[in-house]
Amino acid sequence: MNADRRRDGRRWHDRRWHDRKRRDRKSDSREQDSRKPEERGRDEAFRRLAESLTLITVLGHTVLGFEESFLAPVVGVLTGVTAEFALETVEAWSRRRPARYLGVPRARVVDFFLPSYVCGLLCAMLLYGDGHLAPIALAVLIGVGGTYVFRVGSPSGREAPRIPRAREAPEGDATKGGAASAGRAVEDAPGRPFMNPAALGVVAVLLLFPWVGLAPAYQFTAWVSGPLDLVVPLAVLAWGTAMNARLAGRLPLVLGWVGGFALQALVRGGLTDVSTVAALLPMTGTAFALHTGYVLVDPGTSPARPRDQVVFGLATAAVYGLLVQCHVVAGLFLAPVVVCAGLGLRRALPARLRPPDAGQPVSYGEVSRSRDRPVRAPAASPPAGPP
Repeated sequence: MNADRRRDGRRWHDRRWHDRKRRDRKSDSREQDSRKPEERGRDEAFRRLAESLTLITVLGHTVLGFEESFLAPVVGVLTGVTAEFALETVEAWSRRRPARYLGVPRARVVDFFLPSYVCGLLCAMLLYGDGHLAPIALAVLIGVGGTYVFRVGSPSGREAPRIPRAREAPEGDATKGGAASAGRAVEDAPGRPFMNPAALGVVAVLLLFPWVGLAPAYQFTAWVSGPLDLVVPLAVLAWGTAMNARLAGRLPLVLGWVGGFALQALVRGGLTDVSTVAALLPMTGTAFALHTGYVLVDPGTSPARPRDQVVFGLATAAVYGLLVQCHVVAGLFLAPVVVCAGLGLRRALPARLRPPDAGQPVSYGEVSRSRDRPVRAPAASPPAGPP
C-alpha cells in the first residue's frame, strides 16, 4: 500500500512538472509572437549570423589557415558578452527600469546577447595583433560600448513618447501616477544605435595602436588551393547575402554597396591613373565577401527602408573610393563609420531643430523632474452667479 502511494505521488509530481513545462513553452511562444515582424526577423538574422560566423571561425582555424591564436575568438566573445551585460545592467539601474535580459524567455535572453557575440567574432577575425589579445578585447569593448553611446530616437525608429502638458492631460491622468507612467515610457526607450559596432571597434584600435593591422587577406584561403580559392569567397558572400535578404531584408543595401563599389572603381579608373582591374580586384577576395555579408549589413544599425539601404550602400562605396584615392588605410572599415556618423546626424538634427512649441521629445532630466511633481488639471471655473 505504501509503495503504491509513493508511486502515485511520483506520478502526480511528474504530471505537474510536465504541465508546468508545457505552460512555460506556451508563454514563450506567446511572448515571441507578440514581437513585431521586423524584430523577429532581426533576431532571426542575428541567430543565423552567429551560427555562420561560428562555423567560419572553426573552419578558419582548422581548414582555411587563420593566423590569429585560438584564444582570439574566445576572448572576443567573452569580452563582448561581459561588456553587454555590464552596460545594460548599469543603464537599467540608472534609468530605474528592469534590464532587458530579465523577465523574458530564455530564447529572448540569448537573442539579446547575440549582437555582442557577433561583434566579438568579427573583431577577432578581422584584426591581427601579432599574438596580443588586448587589442581584440579593446576593439570589442569599443564596439559594444558604441551601441550604448551613439543612439538616436526610439528603438522602432519613431519619436519617443512625450509627456502631456497640464492642459493636455486627460481628467483621469491628471495625477502623479499619470506623469510617472509617461515618464517610464520615455525612460524605458533606450534609443536605436546607429554606429556599426564591428567597424567602429576595428577603426578605433587601428588608430590607437599603429602596430596592429588588419588580418591579411590571404589567411582566409591560405591552406586551400585550386578551385577552392574561388569557392570560399563566393560561398561566404552567397550565404551572408541570402541570410540578410531573407531574414533581415538587407538585399537593397548589398546591391547598393556592390554596385557602388564597381561604379567607384570605374570612375577612378577613368579619371585617374589607377587601373580599373586593380580597383575591382578586391571584390574577388574573401575579405570583401565577409565585409559585405557580415559587417556592413549589421541588422541592428543599418537602415530598414529599401531606399535608405540603397543610399547607405552607395554612400559607403563613394566614401571608400575617396579614402582609397587619398591613400587612407583601412578605408573598407572607415567608410561605414563615416556614413554611420552621417546617418546618426541626419536622425538627430530634425529633433534638435524642431521649434519648441511643436513638441520636442522630453529629455530624461525633464522626465525625472516631472516624476517628482504632480501634474495638476486646470481648476474648473466657478459657476456664474445670478445677474
